[in-house]
Amino acid sequence: MSVAETWGTDTVERTLPFPCDRYVDQPDGVYFRGITVHASPAALFRWLCQMRVAPYSYDWIDNGGRRSPRTLTPGMDALAVGQSMMRIFTLVDFGRDRHVTLRIKHGTGAFRLFGDLAVTYLILPQEPDSCRLLVKLVVRYPRGLRGALMRWGLPWGDLLMMRCQLLNLKALAEAVSS
Repeated sequence: MSVAETWGTDTVERTLPFPCDRYVDQPDGVYFRGITVHASPAALFRWLCQMRVAPYSYDWIDNGGRRSPRTLTPGMDALAVGQSMMRIFTLVDFGRDRHVTLRIKHGTGAFRLFGDLAVTYLILPQEPDSCRLLVKLVVRYPRGLRGALMRWGLPWGDLLMMRCQLLNLKALAEAVSS
């Protein structure tokens, strides 16, 4: 497996059950990302909830040039299934201080471009005030040329975008915890 498929994760982490597996049948692609965060699961979860307002990746690409907030927005941790997250996703499942699972909005330009996609951000507690943030993305690509291009480009493009996102979320959660 290439770094574009497994960045920051180990073999054991990739065998864990992830809620996103329930949302895309027979995925064409499965991608993992992982990072250690020196903050409590609760602090990190609050920042995952912030994805309701911004993506925390390269804002000039996927947030219309607007900077993702660097302070917690009151009420964003009041999650409910069906809420919009990062503009192109719907919240389909969550466990407080444990995980957030999103699915791409069907019938949208993003769905036509990327295909059917679900992603889980899973928090694994470690020693006190430390955790692992693991992400699993499962995708069934669109058919035809678009799908062939996505099969080639999505793993690397997602790695670049999500690496930035995870490093930002890590830094923000650690700053709140320090």
